Amino acid sequence: MKTPAHPVRVTQSALTISFVKKEGFKPGLKNREGAGGWSPLDTDRYQWLQVDLGSRKQVVAIVTQGRYNSFDWTSKYRLLYSDTPKNWRPYLQDGNIWTFEGNINSEGIVRHELQHAILARYIRFIPLDWSREGRVGVRLEFYGCSYWADVISFDGHGVISYRFRSKKMKIIKDVISLKFRTTAGEGVLLHGEGQQGDYISLELHRAKLQLSINLGSNQYGSIQGHTSVTSGSLLDDDHWHSVVIERYRRNVNFTLDHHTQQFRTNGEFDNLDLDYEISFGGLPVSAKPSLGGKENFVGCMEGITYNGDNITSLVRRKKVDTTTFRNLTFFCAESNSFPVFFNSTSFLRLLGQSDSDTLSVSLSFRTWNPNGLLMFTALADGWVEVGLTEGKVTVYMNVTQKKNTRIDVSSGSGLNDGQWHSVHLNALENYAMLTVDGDEASTVRTAIPIQIQTGGTYYFGGYFLHTNARSLQRSFQGCMQMIHIDDHLADLRAVEQGLIGTFENVSLDMCAIIDRCVPNHCEHGGRCSQTWDTFNCNCSGTGYTGATCHTSLYQQSCVEYKHQGKSSGSYWIDPDGSGSIAPFRVNCEMAEERVWTTLRNNLSPQTAISKADQEGKAVLQITYNVTDEQVLSITSSAVSCEQYVAYACRMSRLLNSPDGNPFTWWVGRANERHFYWGGSGPGIQKCSCGIEHNCTDPKHYCNCDADLRTWREDAGLLVYKDHLPVNQVVIGDTRRAGSEAKLTIGPLKCQGDRNYWNAASFTSPASFLHFPSYTGETGTDISFYFKTSSTHGVFLENLGSASAIHIELRGVLILFSFDVGSERVELSVHSPVPLNDDQWHRVEAEKNIKEAVLQLNGKYREIRPTPPQGHAKQEFYSDLYVGASSGQRGFLGCMRALKINGMTFDLEERAKITSGVNPGCQGHCSSYGMHCRNGGKCVEQYNGYSCDCSLTAYDGPFCTDDVGGYFETGTLVRYDFLPELGPFALQEMKSLSVVGIPSEANLTKEELVFSFSTYSAPSILVYISSRTQDYVAVVLRHNGTLQIRYRLGGLTEPYTIDIDHRNMANGQPHSVNITRNLREIQLQLDHYPVSTYTLPEASDTEFNLVKSIFLGKVFETGQIDPILIERYNTPGFVGCLSKVQLNSVAPLKAALRSGMTAPVSTHGILVPSNCGASPLTISPMASASDPWHIEAAGAVFPFSEDKAIGDGVDRNSAIIGGIISTVIFTVLCIMVFVIRHMFRHKGSYHTNEAKGAESADCADAAIIVNDPAFTETIDESKKEWFI
Repeated sequence: MKTPAHPVRVTQSALTISFVKKEGFKPGLKNREGAGGWSPLDTDRYQWLQVDLGSRKQVVAIVTQGRYNSFDWTSKYRLLYSDTPKNWRPYLQDGNIWTFEGNINSEGIVRHELQHAILARYIRFIPLDWSREGRVGVRLEFYGCSYWADVISFDGHGVISYRFRSKKMKIIKDVISLKFRTTAGEGVLLHGEGQQGDYISLELHRAKLQLSINLGSNQYGSIQGHTSVTSGSLLDDDHWHSVVIERYRRNVNFTLDHHTQQFRTNGEFDNLDLDYEISFGGLPVSAKPSLGGKENFVGCMEGITYNGDNITSLVRRKKVDTTTFRNLTFFCAESNSFPVFFNSTSFLRLLGQSDSDTLSVSLSFRTWNPNGLLMFTALADGWVEVGLTEGKVTVYMNVTQKKNTRIDVSSGSGLNDGQWHSVHLNALENYAMLTVDGDEASTVRTAIPIQIQTGGTYYFGGYFLHTNARSLQRSFQGCMQMIHIDDHLADLRAVEQGLIGTFENVSLDMCAIIDRCVPNHCEHGGRCSQTWDTFNCNCSGTGYTGATCHTSLYQQSCVEYKHQGKSSGSYWIDPDGSGSIAPFRVNCEMAEERVWTTLRNNLSPQTAISKADQEGKAVLQITYNVTDEQVLSITSSAVSCEQYVAYACRMSRLLNSPDGNPFTWWVGRANERHFYWGGSGPGIQKCSCGIEHNCTDPKHYCNCDADLRTWREDAGLLVYKDHLPVNQVVIGDTRRAGSEAKLTIGPLKCQGDRNYWNAASFTSPASFLHFPSYTGETGTDISFYFKTSSTHGVFLENLGSASAIHIELRGVLILFSFDVGSERVELSVHSPVPLNDDQWHRVEAEKNIKEAVLQLNGKYREIRPTPPQGHAKQEFYSDLYVGASSGQRGFLGCMRALKINGMTFDLEERAKITSGVNPGCQGHCSSYGMHCRNGGKCVEQYNGYSCDCSLTAYDGPFCTDDVGGYFETGTLVRYDFLPELGPFALQEMKSLSVVGIPSEANLTKEELVFSFSTYSAPSILVYISSRTQDYVAVVLRHNGTLQIRYRLGGLTEPYTIDIDHRNMANGQPHSVNITRNLREIQLQLDHYPVSTYTLPEASDTEFNLVKSIFLGKVFETGQIDPILIERYNTPGFVGCLSKVQLNSVAPLKAALRSGMTAPVSTHGILVPSNCGASPLTISPMASASDPWHIEAAGAVFPFSEDKAIGDGVDRNSAIIGGIISTVIFTVLCIMVFVIRHMFRHKGSYHTNEAKGAESADCADAAIIVNDPAFTETIDESKKEWFI
């Protein structure tokens, strides 16, 4: 039960005011409601009111009021406190010197509850801003409690040894607390150890506190128990610091000055085994020699408790061994230091000897800034400057007697680390010496060509009176003490009293240095660096970005990558975003309807089982190069998971079914054993064959349980995702003679992402989802997707907290507002397009201690610095409302994937029990349909969408994968339009160029698209026949040029389009697009400009009764153009065709996809392959630069470096690889040509037997396929052709 805080009464004699030179006003302080108050005669920032509370008090609140019946009040102020009337410490909050908001009139009362209680006897009230109508004035009261504690002074020799009641203590729980105060940066505060290697140690190192614990390591040393954690900084400031260590088993809370670190010790033991004693203030006499060299603590401690025992009280009562103390005292001596605190506009002016031929200045400083002026003095002829430059102490001496002589020396490095460093400059006769940190061995000496003569005036921290601009820019920010001039210590207390020297904007008897990197606000391992005013985070290599490394660089899952249009591959994912789980790499398989996330393991397929332990068990550990947390983040959000397992056996039983104890089991998540195998399920001791009743021996439920001498296998999928992945397999039947086994554990494969599609639909502006116990944090990020047809609405807000958050849609604006202390911060992002377009949009908002960021759709953002005050860690739980609960208009539409600080909020489950909100959302194609390419149709699904590629010539999740085939000699593909299905088969569904087709089978429009690559000419590429004499043919002539033949009736000869100036049979991939609309024909080859042609007026415009599509070769009956047969049809096309499509019909895809039902047939060998059949991506060229143009002789084919290269692939390597590949390809082509030429001139064994009979439908067809000259002997008068 806490003691209530009472007003701390202060007498007039307990008040001290700042020094004033003018007489005529005495400070007065009455009760808050009474008359009087304090108002200094001079109104400036050098005034203060000091209160002596009589003894140390614990102050928890302050109340202020203006001076009675006046226009005097204080609107902003700071507080300093100390145990003694010197060495002041500013009150800090949120890592900053805190500025309190005061009064706005003389009678109002303002109360502030202190976030952290002040423990002090003396408090100084420092006005910063005051009444504009009057001057500084205040009446005040402090609220708090009495405080008393035993204090022990440690001189560096004495050590308190607390002996245990028994010689050995086996401790499972510890609670240790103490307060300390010191000016030393090194020293042991407590230490305990045991003979088994256990220990606990708390020590100061470089003014930081280091806690080391070891609960034990195993005898082989493979498990190390040592754990070390560091906390705090600048703890040598001679102020009290509080430490609490709480341990239960391996869980430790380490608290320093209200900042708690939680961690688990290394190793596998829970008890701390200590022998004899635990010591405070240094190492005990019985400490191991290996711990020697550590310094004892110098300073004061109070309130030392160890597991309920008050050690300081026991010392006072002489119940504890203190024989090592030379002089045991129970008070804390005052510090002799007198620091001076400089800001960017400060300086301190002191006097020394003038006209002296010796200059001697020394001081100690501490700062975070790498640059700054430490001291400047003008000589009788010249000047001397001591400063920091990039963390080094530098001395510049400019002697201007007769000639300009400049001397520069430097020493030290990294001196801007916040620690105290000493500098001593001594110049006399003809040399100067610079010593840093008292290291005489590293003293830098330099010669001075002439005798110096001092000016007698010394400026410290800045010098703004002279014209040296460089010094003005390098003003010092930090602390100084122990300033010596001419080997005499400067009396800074006399400076404070105005007796000697002058100063500007300095704080005397105080060092307000702040370590802005402790605690480290850089998250996820970001590296913190700082200057005096701010800190910066280096996020490189962390996987995160932003001012505090809070935001992940990667998407949460493979599903999210798919919806960015990414294809299958290896990706980094971060399932919890800004949460604690680090990003990791997975393989993403983007199938048409599903997305699979794959984690591979270390076990090779068919791993032979060889070694067994003493119990006859062979244990195989399965690792995945990810942590258990990372695996769980995938399986918990996946729709389903599976893992293939296979056990190949010969006389090696698996589960020992039906009734025996299993010989083999596997260990999954949470280290649970499982006794079922692939194809079965939990609780069923069977294999797949046992479920399907097809085992080798019906008496057993696994093939291997039959115990046969021949190889058998039990294989199948493990699909219960809460048990996955397989982490260990224990195999127990391999020691018998003749027993053998092989194990296969496939990768873990998980499908889908429930978090990404977790959605809710808001149907009323008054509806909202309520989530209790939302945890606020200093750094907060919020992300979600939304789509709506409404222009206004509140997305979410949290109410009733000191840091309210509000995100709202307002027209084309997204607004993000939140509270920081007493200030309201608001950001807005303007969208160039309407946001009520019923398409998905993404909102990402983040606030941290440095800045706030609002981002829309990953493109539009606003960044705004956050106020420096008010960032106290929000240890509160408030209610979160998705929608509006405060009477405003709520959001209407769909929201999904709401995530706050890495935690996904289950909108669907909450919507099931909330009126006005429905789970799920439809209409994904409106946002993601553009990812379905090449005529693919977007198909809505409950939790996403898929692309229907059935009416395209492509495959893949986005209809972007080429479907092609390699044609051997004589290979042809035939697609027939059946009479009864013709009008429907050809009806345009979603063609590439939205070309319509009438309902009847007579075409007035068609679009033919395909790609090819070949060295073969002449040949027929595509031939479209009809039940009349109409046809369309695309052929390669003998010289490799392309010809298009149209015959639609009305003409005696076909209309031909000849591309005479381009050899297309060059082995390069080429694309062809032929589009006809009535008489207009448009032709595009590759990426060259479109050419337009017009059929003659005598030509018909209808392509009547389309019958068949032939690819590679024609084998048709009916009216056939004899020129096609004679010139182009034999021996047939050899090469690759891909992406073949006539309107919505894809004949080649139908031939290659066994699952498709279509009237298609294939003759000869057709090998699936895209053959690199994508055309070169180059820009359209003018004919002058076209390498294929007949007038462009000698033109160099342009090379485009814009082609995308995969992640991590060096472009130079890709180019070199391409050159090497080209050279190899050229050599191979030459070899092929030489071999063909040799065989052409050698004798061949000829027979009259048709070699293609085995692949032909009849004898005639076989002869035609195999004899190129045979077509010339056929009687042209025949009405039926066999080609």
